[in-house]
Amino acid sequence: MTAFPGKTPIERIAAGGVLLAYVFAVAVTGYRYVGDYGWLESIWMVVITISTVGYSESSSLSPALQLFTVFVILIGMSAAAYTFGGLIQLLLAGEIDRLIGLRRMTAEIADMNSHVIICGFGRMGHSLAEDLRSQGRTVVIIESNGERIREADLLKFPCITGDATEETTLESVGIERARTLVAALSGDAENVFLTLTARNLNSKIQIVARADQRSTEKKLRQAGADRVVMPTVVGSRQMARVITRPTTADLIELLSQREFADLELDELYVDELSGLVGMSVGATDAHRDHKLLIVAIQTKDEQLVFNPEASQLIHAGDTLMLMGRSGDISEFRTKFQRTD
Repeated sequence: MTAFPGKTPIERIAAGGVLLAYVFAVAVTGYRYVGDYGWLESIWMVVITISTVGYSESSSLSPALQLFTVFVILIGMSAAAYTFGGLIQLLLAGEIDRLIGLRRMTAEIADMNSHVIICGFGRMGHSLAEDLRSQGRTVVIIESNGERIREADLLKFPCITGDATEETTLESVGIERARTLVAALSGDAENVFLTLTARNLNSKIQIVARADQRSTEKKLRQAGADRVVMPTVVGSRQMARVITRPTTADLIELLSQREFADLELDELYVDELSGLVGMSVGATDAHRDHKLLIVAIQTKDEQLVFNPEASQLIHAGDTLMLMGRSGDISEFRTKFQRTD
């Protein structure tokens, strides 16, 4: 049992170092004024005393100074042993490597912009993180469970240990610079509180929240969630689709599988400087030149137009939903990207 129970090696080294410095200062002062030594001689006496090198002058010391020396030896050696014991524990536990890794990860997170913060690395968070990484998105994880943290570390995901509902934790992963936050904690109440906290920290961030109960959806939206996903509802709809429309279910499954990432259903936002502004769907030659299908258009007033006609005009603020291969979508996006 140590003198400082529950201390980590780093805390042991810090506490022992402070105690050792205090003993050293008191001992030097004692030798200077009690033993009538000079300052340099006092420092010398303290060093050879604590280090147990020893010295022949001990027999000539006064009884009071001898008692003081015994005190310095006992306290000084204890402080030194405690400090170096923490250092040995630190080395054996590999905490230096963890500290270096944490510093590197902190620097990596500090350079992130428009990244995705996933709060909770359970089954949903794990699968989501891998899907997003396969699509080239930058992801950072917040998790409090030690086993899940080790799993995220093995998969090379940047991961911060902490409570995602705390403002300081969200700030440590750069929530003010992030594009999206995913609230995938285990409880609905936690996700509601997390959503509220995140929205207060960044009014523009997109928040996608998980809910287990239907009654939670309204609360999440009131707290600031842009999208609410209920795994049980999504799963039941997929099962119903498999039963009633198996071919359609196969297509949707094909689009969602990671190994078929080349085939995508993607979206393209049309800003004011895009070459698409004022063009008709037919004039884009999306199918002829790029082998793409314009499945739908969400207008700037949030109306969804499925299978738009060739004469349908495209306006700034619209979002095109495209289906095709990722390379073809990328070429189409590059062709009509903003020209400023």
